[in-house]
Amino acid sequence: MLKEGDKVPSVRELAARLAINQNTVLKVYNELCRQNVLKIERGDGTYVSSNKQTIPAAERRKTVSNVLREAAILAVQLELPIGQVGELLQKEYGYIVSQRAGRGKTGLSEK
Repeated sequence: MLKEGDKVPSVRELAARLAINQNTVLKVYNELCRQNVLKIERGDGTYVSSNKQTIPAAERRKTVSNVLREAAILAVQLELPIGQVGELLQKEYGYIVSQRAGRGKTGLSEK
């Protein structure tokens, strides 16, 4: 789990990790900045804001839905079967959850 003051991946890095368009990540980051969840430090990176607001469930769902839509479009274009797409999502989700849990236990910071 990211905590206040944690640095988040760059737009380019997160887009590469998720295999999505950088513009999609940028839109999400901009929206999170607008909602005071993230804070951009020019020349230094983007950080979890110390004055974050709770994002309503509907907004969280909409944000994830937008990213998944782009991934679905790419999967269709690459002719990946829906089963493989689901497996990839489950694998990535599980990996991220395990990384977050491990970091929380050890106090390690994100790369």
